[in-house]
Amino acid sequence: MAVTEGHNPLLGETTCGTLLHKLQEIWDEVGESDEERDKMLLQIEQECLDVYKKKVEQAAKSRAQLLEALSDAKIELANLLSALGEKTFTGMPEKTSGTIKEQLAAIAPALEQLWKQKDERVKEFSDVQSQIQKICGEISGNSNVNETPAVDETDLSLKKLDEFHAQLQELQKEKSERLQKVLEFVSSVHDLCGVLGMDFLSTVTEVHPSLNDSTGVQSKSISNDTLARLAKTVLALIEDKKQRLHKLQELAAQLTDLWNLMDTPDEERQLFDHVTCNMSASVDGVTVPGALAMDLIEQAEVEVERLDLLKASRMKEIAFKKQDELEEIYARVHTEIDPEAAREKIMALIDSGSVEPSELLADMDAQISNAKEEALSRKDILDKVEKWMSACEEESWLEDYNRDENRYNASRGAHLNLKRAEKARILVNKIPALVDTLVARTQAWEEERGMQFAYDGVPLLAMLDEYAMLRQEREEEKRRLKDQKKYSEQQTTDQDTIFGSRPSPARPVGTKKVIGPRGNGGTNGTPNRRLSLNAHQNGSKSSTKDGRRDSTSRLATPVNYVAMSKEDTASHISGTDTVPVSP
Repeated sequence: MAVTEGHNPLLGETTCGTLLHKLQEIWDEVGESDEERDKMLLQIEQECLDVYKKKVEQAAKSRAQLLEALSDAKIELANLLSALGEKTFTGMPEKTSGTIKEQLAAIAPALEQLWKQKDERVKEFSDVQSQIQKICGEISGNSNVNETPAVDETDLSLKKLDEFHAQLQELQKEKSERLQKVLEFVSSVHDLCGVLGMDFLSTVTEVHPSLNDSTGVQSKSISNDTLARLAKTVLALIEDKKQRLHKLQELAAQLTDLWNLMDTPDEERQLFDHVTCNMSASVDGVTVPGALAMDLIEQAEVEVERLDLLKASRMKEIAFKKQDELEEIYARVHTEIDPEAAREKIMALIDSGSVEPSELLADMDAQISNAKEEALSRKDILDKVEKWMSACEEESWLEDYNRDENRYNASRGAHLNLKRAEKARILVNKIPALVDTLVARTQAWEEERGMQFAYDGVPLLAMLDEYAMLRQEREEEKRRLKDQKKYSEQQTTDQDTIFGSRPSPARPVGTKKVIGPRGNGGTNGTPNRRLSLNAHQNGSKSSTKDGRRDSTSRLATPVNYVAMSKEDTASHISGTDTVPVSP
């Protein structure tokens, strides 16, 4: 190999040429043969080729690595764009030619920007997924989930992120609705516990500890289990409220019945106004705190037991009070009973203990109810009987008035008696029609009931028949007296003609006074009939506490004709049911 390079003094360094020249000088000095020299030069050349070859291989390897890096960068760029859902990217390199290093240098900023965007997007996904996971845990009841949710980095598009946000909004809405339900249930539990007198905190924390008032609203459990247990608790409290209200209303009714039986004063009743005020209340209508507390119900039970014991000791008094009420009802409708026998029977039943007090009172209540029904059925007939008797009294008064020879004198009250007599005549003329109506209605009543209609123990139809007979006798007597008067006047006229004088007028002899249905006697030797005797016998009973009317007082002959007022007399004429005051 020829020496192509020599010592270059300008470069100031040893080159291959200088070294070869130095080697030749050494060979010349040593006297190496040309063969050896060629051999050594060949060796040197081979070694140089090996070095170049090694360097070329290294350069090729480096180029391959750069190409691979460029390819990976392009793939990474495509993957990032795909994961982020970006079809285009503003930072994409426009230069796609040039050396490998130039291409790598051009794509590096885009990759860096996309990596940064990816990290931000992954954080957003992680945040929204964490919130979703937390709310799902709250709904499922597993609120202790602390694991970071795995983010799918292959799909970080905004569309996917929006889907997660939409899901989060739905869950937040559901959470809000559940929280509202929880608060409503808690409020219901609070109100129900207040009415029932129960401890609210212990009741609600038994469902879930987070429902305590000390915890924040957002910290309260909204799980399916909590909602179900709250709903179950509310239903149980409502059922308990219904049962307590029913129990309290039963106790209030018992208290009221016992109070009414024993005539308990209002002052004592007012002590239990908080019990009786809810007698007719609905379940939803009871909202006062403590209104259905157990101690209140127990207090009412104790009072009922106390009154029951007191009722047993006062049974005779209560029973006799009801018997008085029964007798009063029968007395008002003129039904005759045996009160002494009834009272003896009540005494015997109570003393023997063979009947429960409640059964005895219930039986007496049934008797009172039946008596009221019977009284109602007799009312129409009795009203007409009263009108008939009042008319008979007016008839009796009119008879006495007609027999008074001084009735036309200008004495005090004569004009009033005259007016009353005119009205009495009108009323007396209505008596036959009134009697016919009474007979028809009484017969209809007896046919419907299958029993006699008695008035103070006397059959009413017998009284009416008796009255009809007496009235007929009276009419015959009036005709006889009229004929006798004519005969007497004729005799007087004849005597005046013969003797020329006229005797003083005298009261007709044998005048008979016809009594009404409850009269007590007759005149001119006429014996009392069965009706008069019975009426007198019943009428002789004086007025008692049961309100019976003294019959004899209404049939006595009036002493003062002016005793009846104009209004009383007018009521007879009008035919109303008003009973006039006896003279």
